[in-house]
Amino acid sequence: MNNVTVPCVLNILRSNNFLQRSLSTVAPEIRIYEVGPRDGLQNESKFVPTDIKVELISKIVAAGIKNVESASFVSPKWVKQMSDSVDVMKNIQRVPGVNYPVLVPNLKGYETAKQCNVEEIAIFPAGSEGFSQKNLNCSVEEGLRRFKQVADEAVRDGLRVRGYISCVVGCPYDGPIHPKNIAKITEQWIAMGCYEVSLGDTMGVGTAGSVRRLLHEILTVAKPEQLALHFHDTYGQGLSNLLAGLELGIKTVDSSISGLGGCPYARGASGNLATEDLVYFLYGLGVNTDVDLVKIIEAGRYISNFLGKPTESKVNRVISDRFTNYRDMVKLASCNCS
Repeated sequence: MNNVTVPCVLNILRSNNFLQRSLSTVAPEIRIYEVGPRDGLQNESKFVPTDIKVELISKIVAAGIKNVESASFVSPKWVKQMSDSVDVMKNIQRVPGVNYPVLVPNLKGYETAKQCNVEEIAIFPAGSEGFSQKNLNCSVEEGLRRFKQVADEAVRDGLRVRGYISCVVGCPYDGPIHPKNIAKITEQWIAMGCYEVSLGDTMGVGTAGSVRRLLHEILTVAKPEQLALHFHDTYGQGLSNLLAGLELGIKTVDSSISGLGGCPYARGASGNLATEDLVYFLYGLGVNTDVDLVKIIEAGRYISNFLGKPTESKVNRVISDRFTNYRDMVKLASCNCS
């Protein structure tokens, strides 16, 4: 997307001091971090063969996404869907300038990931004790100690390290989570060498108000450029929560093709914010994404058709085959009739 006209709706948002720190005469660039091939697929009961995963990644990259979380080196005993991660990483056709990070749970997983010539890994403690026990079978502090070993090794090896924190707003076992707890973990993550901390509302219970309160606390220990937003859309609050983060200067957003996702340890949590919905939303704000929404919609339909289930993306459902050029969709999203 080049020279996108900032729509009239943006002026309304500006009147409420929206994005005052980020928007001037030029729309900002937002970094989209696609998690569908890993976070999206891991909760699917139907096994997705290696060639389908590889093709999905290829389609997402062809649409212009530059960061695609592609695999997870967890034990197949716990997440069978990721049992072919080595084959996936060895078969993807890597495009220069595209980042293909992977999730690693421990040093064993890290050693396997290194054999696949990865440049970035992600580690994932929980923000609550209850979720940590269910997901990692240890306390939050013990989880941090374990992941520090992985982070230390990766930093020594010259890899980038990204840290996730799950259940940053609410937990299915512990209830609401205090923002200070998440700020503390964020600070520890950055001290360990994480270049970025992704804040995950795993249950999707957050609202713009609760997310804003959380971020105000976290921004006392981290800079906006060190943070990413990771919202599940369980209660339909994903995009409004995103606005709260953009307003505070955060410019990296996690999303999942076709709204795939969920979590086996968080019953009731629906999929992630759909990439198609995110891109359309950003089109409407005049934000530069360099992403072709027509191709992203095609990628979403590709994986949804294989899974035999309807897409969770509202944009994908509505757009149908009306557009062949993404610039026409830019005009639709921005109410630009010129």
